[in-house]
Amino acid sequence: MLKYILLRSLLALAVAFTVSLAAFFLLNVATDPAQAIAGEDATQEVVDMIRARYGLDQPLPVRYFEWLGGVLRGDFGESYYWHKPVAELVAERAGVTITLALAALSVTILIAIPLGALAALNPNSWIDRMALGVAVSAQAVPNFWLGLIMIILFAVMIPIFPVSGDDTWRHFVLPAFVLGASSVPAIMRLTRTGLIEVMGADYIRTARSKGFRGGALLRRHALRNALLPVISVLAVQLGQKFGGSVITESIFAINGLGRLALESILGADIPTVQMLIFVFAIVFVAMNLLADIINAILDPRIRIG
Repeated sequence: MLKYILLRSLLALAVAFTVSLAAFFLLNVATDPAQAIAGEDATQEVVDMIRARYGLDQPLPVRYFEWLGGVLRGDFGESYYWHKPVAELVAERAGVTITLALAALSVTILIAIPLGALAALNPNSWIDRMALGVAVSAQAVPNFWLGLIMIILFAVMIPIFPVSGDDTWRHFVLPAFVLGASSVPAIMRLTRTGLIEVMGADYIRTARSKGFRGGALLRRHALRNALLPVISVLAVQLGQKFGGSVITESIFAINGLGRLALESILGADIPTVQMLIFVFAIVFVAMNLLADIINAILDPRIRIG
């Protein structure tokens, strides 16, 4: 098991390194950082002065390894737009995005697992078709459209929740629903498939012969086994919530990492964008590594293979 975790960890580090390398070169090739800082109307002398000040006159490989060395030391550089350390910007807004991601994952669990269970217990019925219809609809609806509809319905027409901000728990209800809805189809279908397979197992028939029915059978025997693969997928979904928060945070004016990413892109703040891409990649890779470990614990055949 330790060897499996070590190999997966090395692979995760390789993926994170590759993402950081690709992001650095693409961002620095796509635009001239010095020109972006100076502005379109700046003279060439001003652009050259800024390029020398920030070390942008060095070759790209040299600049990349200097940046990577700074990251390993905990120095993420200075923001061109806000003129403050990038690490400070990320630390200020990380808590909001973590809160939103966890709330969105809770929404996914509360909607997808009950729907999947209902569909599995009533296969090929109108309940099953309704659950599948909800899943298909959730997958087809873009986040920005759903966010605007939720604002119109529950913040303007029926003013239950705030339109924007992140001051109280009520500010997170609508964005958490919007961000969590995108993961409902995958978790619902996985729950449904797992439960249908489990309900046909021999130990379920044995439990029925002992008098277990309905909710008791589901809670004590079927659900705990059917949800084993769902747990690992939820870990991956949590990682996806960080990268997927850009649109949702922008719509609801939430000051998290997603909105910081958008503001940094619009302000051509390359150090902040680089760091945010790296952070999102690290979180996603870490959640994938966690999912791999969970799968290996639940199914020993994976780590043996």
